[in-house]
Amino acid sequence: MADSSLSSNNSSSSLRDLTHTASQLVHWREPKKSAAAFGLSLLVLLSLATLSVISVVSYLLLACLCVTITFRVYKSVIQAVQKSDEGHPFRSLLERDISVSSESVRQLADQFLIHLNWFSNQTRRLLLVEDLVDSLKLAAVTWVMTYVGAVFNGVTILILADIIFFTTPLIYQKKKAQIDRHVEAVRLKLEETLQR
Repeated sequence: MADSSLSSNNSSSSLRDLTHTASQLVHWREPKKSAAAFGLSLLVLLSLATLSVISVVSYLLLACLCVTITFRVYKSVIQAVQKSDEGHPFRSLLERDISVSSESVRQLADQFLIHLNWFSNQTRRLLLVEDLVDSLKLAAVTWVMTYVGAVFNGVTILILADIIFFTTPLIYQKKKAQIDRHVEAVRLKLEETLQR
């Protein structure tokens, strides 16, 4: 029982760490890491727009192998010249435990099952017209999406989302006063219109 609560705390802790790291990247707290993440994600998405998924994955793995093999050979040569015994340059990474516990897999599966059941119930409710207004809203959204799909493909939308994801917080930080002023003006106009 203690093991399951420990792994539960570890998985929730790692999820908090991941969320914190993503927030740090998006808000450009460490510009070098944010620029690297933005550049890499944009490069992958642009590659997917022009090449097949198999080619992109193969090129990424080949680039990673070129870097790691070159670094390993470089370190081996340096160790041979200096007659040092530092060992494998990736030893700490190789010794790190990256196995996934069965408890964390069960938790993810439980969460996935909850979302899948909710999605299937909503889909059934909307497609079988349990509530006419909600089904008409879905019809309107899907009709608009047919036009969006005619103009953009999925990868283009992901590229735009990636650019917006990384640039919006930065623009907001730099132009916070002007943006807040305009948002407040729009909010007041909207409230005034709704009151009429």
